[in-house]
Amino acid sequence: MNVKQQTIQKAVSVSGVGLHTGVSATMTFLPAPANHGYKFQRVDLPGQPIVDADVENVVDLSRGTTIEQSGARIHTVEHTLAALVGLQIDNALIQLDGPEPPIMDGSSIKFVEALEAAGIEEQKANRNYFEVSEFVHFRNPEKDIEIAALPLNDYRLTVMVDYNSRVISSQHASLNDITQFTSEIAMCRTFCFLHELEALYKQDLIKGGDLTNAIVIVDREVKDGELDYLADLLNKPKVSVNKKEGILNNLELHYPNEMARHKLLDLIGDLALIGRPLKAQILAARPGHAANVAFAKKIKKQIQKNAANQVPTYDPKQAPVYDINQVSNLLAHRYPFQMIDKIIAMDETSVVGIKNVTMNEQFFLGHFPGNPVMPGVLQLEAMAQTGGILVLSTVTDPENYWPYLIGIENCRFRKNVVPGDTIIYKCEFTSPMKRGIVKMQGRGYVAGQLVCEAEMIASLVKKK
Repeated sequence: MNVKQQTIQKAVSVSGVGLHTGVSATMTFLPAPANHGYKFQRVDLPGQPIVDADVENVVDLSRGTTIEQSGARIHTVEHTLAALVGLQIDNALIQLDGPEPPIMDGSSIKFVEALEAAGIEEQKANRNYFEVSEFVHFRNPEKDIEIAALPLNDYRLTVMVDYNSRVISSQHASLNDITQFTSEIAMCRTFCFLHELEALYKQDLIKGGDLTNAIVIVDREVKDGELDYLADLLNKPKVSVNKKEGILNNLELHYPNEMARHKLLDLIGDLALIGRPLKAQILAARPGHAANVAFAKKIKKQIQKNAANQVPTYDPKQAPVYDINQVSNLLAHRYPFQMIDKIIAMDETSVVGIKNVTMNEQFFLGHFPGNPVMPGVLQLEAMAQTGGILVLSTVTDPENYWPYLIGIENCRFRKNVVPGDTIIYKCEFTSPMKRGIVKMQGRGYVAGQLVCEAEMIASLVKKK
């Protein structure tokens, strides 16, 4: 699995009809900066609103995963997200001029081919993996669904499906190496049973459904005249099935277990909504979108819990997200007020920075000579600069903005900081940014012990 984050080299587009809405749309993948993540943008709506690919934005699970934010809705995101995860692309802006990505052939392969044609570019920032450290389990006893995550220094998935059907026996599919997604999983198409087809149409779903973009499994004997009715329903001159039970229009399967492989594809796409690449063994029995999303929410809660309780660690051998020169490019501070030496971790809501305290600091000349102690106000300044880098990461052109500290609450200094100490600062957003104002919780640690903490309010102001 990749160490560094990746994006694409240039914009690339695909066009087609949406599976459920039936609306034609063009979807354009664009490069995005490090720590951007996956974001959709409805360019056909006023203000061109952006929708974060976040499990908290899921609003509908009717035969697909639909997200919504700021009044903008994106239907059926799972196949698109699966392609990005499968190629280990971390950052992309996905523009749509309609409400739903094109269904293409019902799989992710057309998206994968487009992204590969655009070229993949490595970025300087490290991937911010979440390593599952304890058993995470979801169960729906009514539908006999179970999904579990186990600790593993890799990302592997195994899926089992069982529809109590004489046509489809119990099927299993596994992906033991994410680099095999393109060859083993990406081309596996969505499917439904014949008995579901009419019901889906009556629910105002699969308006863009077609026998070329979905597998329809004939799980019962087709009565006389029914094929003509299905042809009218699907707006086809003719549909056929040679066997009493089989695949409508005798569509050839790519794999005998294509249905299980497609369920694995869906699971990868839905788990992308967690917002971070995973290291875990995922085991799923009879998964579906509702269960996938419920499970993703459990993992995200685990991430949030760990973030609140975990003391960040520092490995000097690990390449930083930003070294001292990159920090200098982001912040306007200079000696003697540039307080941060490097940024070692950052995602969309948190950042970890390093301050190496040495006897050469100019403030030790006058602050308790003979008993050098780092002034609390400068500990706070270093924390604010760390938070300022996080605030700047919310815009695509940070060089055009100033991050200002405009409020401090509940500030505490717990332990003296002295020459030779390395302070690890962690700052995280505690509320969404509104009109350029955001709240953060900041903490500083030395040797695993909390030395300072504060709640900060920052303002992002555009340079004149």
